[in-house]
Amino acid sequence: MSENVIYSINGPVVKVKNAKDFSMLEMVYVGHAKLMGEVISISKDLTTIQVYETTTGLKPGEPVISTGSPICVTNNFIYDLQSGILRNIFDGIERPLKAIAEQSGAFIEAGSDVDSLDVEKLWDVTMKVKVGDVLKGGDIYATCPETDLIEHRCMLSPLLSGKVVEVKENGQYKINDVVMKIEDEHGQIHECTLCQKWPIKQARPTLERLPISIPLVTGQRVIDTLFPIAKGGTAAIPGGFGTGKTMTQHQIAKWCDADIIIYVGCGERGNEMTQVLEEFSELIDPKSGKPLTDRTVLIANTSNMPVAAREASIYTGITLAEYYRDMGYHCAIMADSTSRWAEALREISGRLEEMPAEEGFPAYLPSRLSQFYERAGYMKTLNGQEGSVSIIGAVSPQGADFSEPVTQNTKRFVRCFWALDKALAYARHYFAINWTQSYSDYVYDLEKWYDKNVGSDFVSDRQQLSFILAEESRLNEIVNLMGPDVLPEDQKLVMEIAKVVRVGYLQQNAFHKDDTYVPLAKQLKMMDVILYLNKKCQEAVAQGKVVRAISETGIFEQLIKMKYDIPNDHIEKLDTYYQDIDNALKSVA
Repeated sequence: MSENVIYSINGPVVKVKNAKDFSMLEMVYVGHAKLMGEVISISKDLTTIQVYETTTGLKPGEPVISTGSPICVTNNFIYDLQSGILRNIFDGIERPLKAIAEQSGAFIEAGSDVDSLDVEKLWDVTMKVKVGDVLKGGDIYATCPETDLIEHRCMLSPLLSGKVVEVKENGQYKINDVVMKIEDEHGQIHECTLCQKWPIKQARPTLERLPISIPLVTGQRVIDTLFPIAKGGTAAIPGGFGTGKTMTQHQIAKWCDADIIIYVGCGERGNEMTQVLEEFSELIDPKSGKPLTDRTVLIANTSNMPVAAREASIYTGITLAEYYRDMGYHCAIMADSTSRWAEALREISGRLEEMPAEEGFPAYLPSRLSQFYERAGYMKTLNGQEGSVSIIGAVSPQGADFSEPVTQNTKRFVRCFWALDKALAYARHYFAINWTQSYSDYVYDLEKWYDKNVGSDFVSDRQQLSFILAEESRLNEIVNLMGPDVLPEDQKLVMEIAKVVRVGYLQQNAFHKDDTYVPLAKQLKMMDVILYLNKKCQEAVAQGKVVRAISETGIFEQLIKMKYDIPNDHIEKLDTYYQDIDNALKSVA
């Protein structure tokens, strides 16, 4: 380990002159406070370091300590992958906030050095190998119950393989205890503990990328029906201030059928992360009856934390997701928000005096976004299991301007685009996903799964609803110009049916016990009822009946309320609406 001194300081960018022993992407400690930093540039005379903590009080001449290698126990940029990650909350550089609060209070001290996880806690370990077994990278050699929901599977590093020469008995061990030794092909002995380390900016290897074919079921009708996301897929949620980006992510995190949720608060307000903590601790997982926090990891890098650490927080989250994916779990990562991450890139780029591109963002913004979203996927892991990482990233364009660089570049790399509409949000239409601007490229990839597991009519019903909404958008231009009275009866009917679709189906109440989460079977049944109403009303209009008279029967309002009236565990009661529709139309003169 060698020592160098600070030459210049420019915000989070620190330079060291005439250093000869640094390597790219190496972890270093900066100053007497030992601030965490990363080498991002090396030239003949100067080494540039990005510091991931506030540099207030740092002075030229203070030491910069090289760690020599990124693979180091105390190296927070090699994410410490250990049992005990779930139920925890970290900052952007993997420091546990609960432990820091106990040590130094509500504020993080500069250079705070706390073990990522409790190194003294004992875990009930079950060994899965015996002496003589030949292991390859990714093979599972031990398991332990991390929470009531998740079994932690200790895997051999992807970079290691060899023959097992020593195995400990089943029992209680700490995370740094050696439980197995293997001998590689060169005769070198490697000790294996309950933890593993991996660089956060390097994707973990897999055996094969599998085709997308299974949806990530969220229980949110506008998403599951119109704009579905697949397990292993990518989605963006762009929207202006107050349109519900965070609430949408919260709702998906609560109810989606992913095994593990990684929630990254990147540059967002602290109260939003507080809300996640409070709500998730109170909520019960519907599948298991256990607290939702048993399958959740929170990474908080809020707006009052150092800007530079935002970049690391996104990579920390995706590395965690990949780690659990390799165990055979389906993971969903909520990145809130990638715009704040991009702003951190812009801040660092400006400090480095790089040539700016559009709106001051660095020219490499698209490549950084693509590198992040490309780490999603449905994979066959090195140990032969299947797992996935789904990425749902919020985008915060200023003034809800979707033409700005972050939104446009994100749109290039995601296959699901949930555009939030300010007008819908202010009209209390939740979710405020605009059905004319949003899209999903996964619909036809998932068609076979819907046919097999939900019903053969699901995709066709979805197409009909989309057509009704598209027709309403077209007719609204005429209505806004000339008023609704100029429309013929068949077009007036389109407007009324579209209202039933919008208010009765797409709009959802997150506070209603039967509407906060809706199973796919109920979604299909509701679509069938609405389309039956449309069919029968079209027949009635063709016979000369006027839409106003049909509306006065109250059948439209009755169907709008069916989402509240029919419990999720009694969806067969939706069949009664067919007779109600017939009776209502018979009563029209």
